[in-house]
Amino acid sequence: MGKTLVIVESPAKAKSIGKFLGKKYFVKASMGHLRDLPKSQFGVDPERGFEPKYIPIRGKGEIIKELRAAVKKADQVLLASDPDREGEAIAWHLLHLLDLDPDEKCRIEFNEITQNAIQNAVRNPRPIDFNRVFAQQARRILDRLVGYKLSPLLWKKVKKGLSAGRVQSVAVRLIVDREEEIRAFEPEEYWTLTARLARRGEDPFEARLYRIGDKKADIPSEDRIKEIIGDLKGKDYQVVKVARREKLRQPPAPFITSTLQQEAYRKLNFTAKKTMLVAQQLYEGIDLGKEGPSGLVTYIRTDSTRVSETARQEALQFINGRFGKEFAPGKVKQAAARGRIQDAHEAVRPTSVAREPDAVKAFLSGDQYKLYKLIWERFVASQMSPAVIDTTTVDIKAGQYIFRAAGSMVKFPGFMKVYTESRDDGQEDEESRALPELSEGDRLEKKSLVPKQHFTQPPPRYTDATLVKALEEKGIGRPSTYAPIVETIQKRGYVVKEKKHFYPTELGTVVVNLLKEYFKDIIDVEFTASMEEKLDQVEEGDRGWTGVLREFYDPFKETLAKAEKEIGHVEVAQAQEVTDEICENCKRNLVVKMGRYGKFLACPGFPQCRYTKPLLEPTGVGCPQCSGELVLRRSKKGRPFYGCSRYPQCEFTVWDRPSPEKCPVCGGLTVYRKNRGKEEIKCVSPACPASGTARGAVKGAAAKKAKEAAAPEGRGGNKRTSKRQAGSGAVEGAEDRIAAGRQLR
Repeated sequence: MGKTLVIVESPAKAKSIGKFLGKKYFVKASMGHLRDLPKSQFGVDPERGFEPKYIPIRGKGEIIKELRAAVKKADQVLLASDPDREGEAIAWHLLHLLDLDPDEKCRIEFNEITQNAIQNAVRNPRPIDFNRVFAQQARRILDRLVGYKLSPLLWKKVKKGLSAGRVQSVAVRLIVDREEEIRAFEPEEYWTLTARLARRGEDPFEARLYRIGDKKADIPSEDRIKEIIGDLKGKDYQVVKVARREKLRQPPAPFITSTLQQEAYRKLNFTAKKTMLVAQQLYEGIDLGKEGPSGLVTYIRTDSTRVSETARQEALQFINGRFGKEFAPGKVKQAAARGRIQDAHEAVRPTSVAREPDAVKAFLSGDQYKLYKLIWERFVASQMSPAVIDTTTVDIKAGQYIFRAAGSMVKFPGFMKVYTESRDDGQEDEESRALPELSEGDRLEKKSLVPKQHFTQPPPRYTDATLVKALEEKGIGRPSTYAPIVETIQKRGYVVKEKKHFYPTELGTVVVNLLKEYFKDIIDVEFTASMEEKLDQVEEGDRGWTGVLREFYDPFKETLAKAEKEIGHVEVAQAQEVTDEICENCKRNLVVKMGRYGKFLACPGFPQCRYTKPLLEPTGVGCPQCSGELVLRRSKKGRPFYGCSRYPQCEFTVWDRPSPEKCPVCGGLTVYRKNRGKEEIKCVSPACPASGTARGAVKGAAAKKAKEAAAPEGRGGNKRTSKRQAGSGAVEGAEDRIAAGRQLR
């Protein structure tokens, strides 16, 4: 038997797989897709069964030539692209480009890059799964139909250069609709009343007014709260009910693509795009020194929480040995599937739970280590025992008023010993508030009554995490598409991200409203979700791909013709905030506009006058190098930074938000930086002894400096370390200033 050629998608994957195969195999990378629909033509013929026209992608000629030469040297070819629709389509295109037999068993797939998985895959090749290929092709053509037919309409009626995407437009609609909800929201006032109570000689605890007589406490105004406080004067506070119970808190399911993106955003501040980029590196393989290249996690595009029995048993053995039998349940309850899932792959998990994050930290970049640690901890926790929480609820009566206090204590941590899930507000979801031991009949002293005014809040704007969550819950897109959707709607200038929240631009709002009026199906959430289900049915062999396209295209074509006739030119205009800044060309007052990279100032005389300038948001902090003020700016990629308002005369810049506090040691500029989720104040001067230290250290740095000055030479602290840190800070600061200066230019 001669040599076998294995074709994968990336060089990193080729290197990892090559380690597990013998001398009879050689591995080449296709570098992703080699063939696609042409960019400059429609490339689809709806009248001939939606026949696509595929051409080699520009710039891929050399790779195709190398692969064809490699095929001639091989007796067998195995196509090992990713195990999903996209990967199946890549394998199918390779089949055509390399003139392989379509009936030949040339396709292999694996969920993880480990020795067993790879060797088992090459022993069990199969033919190309054409149902998967047809499903991917149908999606690609659907997107081409919408993009190439609808975009020219937007050029004519709204603005040149616009584009409309089938799935992306629905994502923009979610953001536009949320903004409309926020603008239409009218806050309502309400009040709460908290009593600080204690038994004699003990520390106080808090209880909130819960009921008034038989009705739930509803306090709409300050007058009412004053009336209640007056009525409570002289009242005795007595415990009337104590309820204690034990509840189990189940571990979270292992990650799927969407939950990985959400949790990486909450815990690590990773965008969906960054999460998938780093996760792909972990999947394809990392060089672990003597061990060689190894895949650290299983396939990262999945909607299933299923875990193989082998992986489950390995996890239970690890948990038994590391934490004890009480932390390893006999049987882990599988998480219930939400909606329709493909279940083609396992959950995202480490390929070996024995490969602990700290054991491989030396071989990983900072981002790789953080994400691998997150995946490893989540998986281990998912296989552990539930946490046991003791909860206590106490009702306290004062006249007709019932106050309620609630507390909880972790009786047995279970999975929480390894991992706790974050919430969308950025807090860790932990149980941690204790109440004193109270009994019915206990009399309590009132220490104080604390009234507080509140207003109902509008629904929050979407973040990376909550937008991905909404896409998943509403059935829009699939695991492989969440990150591209979020990236595309920003690239097209339909939404902008400010302070981690998505805002629609005026362009995005106009396009969505136009699509709502004339193309209800395209912009409809339910319609888009049902289309995803139809594509799933194509993959399963239950529907024909051309039938799905025909059902969509015929009504779409009629609507398109109607819209061409009825829609006049649409002005992109909204209520604009007028400023005191004057246009240098026509002397009009500039207005605030929202663009792809945030807010900017523009002349209202557009398109006759195209004058624009950056919107300089003042910080109230003076520039440390001149008499100017530091203002918020944005780089060409939309990243915020702070620069002097006198640019270009002064080129001082800093990435972090400036603080009004001066450094107590050198009197220089300090900035806010996050350290493990907490905001701290740090000095930016690399020459300052307090450089890079946190708020507490900055405040104590002056005293420490005086103490070191009084100490004998050589005993005033680790000077070598201090110099190294200062040098590192200087280099980092210089690089940041240079980078930001380039963006300003």
